[in-house]
Amino acid sequence: MRHPLSGEVLERLVLESVDWVNMVAIDLGGDVVMVRQFRFGAGYVTLETPGGMVDPGEDSLTAAKRELLEETGYGGGEWRYLGAVEPNPAIHEHLCHHWLATDVERLAEPRPGRGEMLAVERMSEAQVTQAVRGGVIRHALALSALSRVFELMPRPFAEASGVRADVEVRRRQRNETV
Repeated sequence: MRHPLSGEVLERLVLESVDWVNMVAIDLGGDVVMVRQFRFGAGYVTLETPGGMVDPGEDSLTAAKRELLEETGYGGGEWRYLGAVEPNPAIHEHLCHHWLATDVERLAEPRPGRGEMLAVERMSEAQVTQAVRGGVIRHALALSALSRVFELMPRPFAEASGVRADVEVRRRQRNETV
């Protein structure tokens, strides 16, 4: 790769991929539809939001609906786009699109893809929040999507004893010296 400023040629790894999708799916009863999935990179089963790849010729909404149905058997409902993130722009050149699906219902049996090992799990918002705070949900893209729907973590300075007061004192002192 050629450095854009210096022109120097450097050896770099860039992983090319189609865009990805992941969904926060909430069923008619208010539960969040999650999946437990074996991940080869981590070498263990993770708890995460359903997701997958955008197939050639698909838009991200079509892919999100297809992936949710394939992985969980859930579908229908109302869909809202939550935006996209760059999974890791240091080595990836694609986006992961986040979608919120509300009032989804079980329409079919899951049909995981070749190489996928999935188990569907329905969780309350409180259970999802506890799983995040307890370190059970660690998948960065799932956390990104979930955080656009739920308040998963308190702000560090708001919960830490005395930290917020210290910040306020420093802010006042700084303003007094100006």
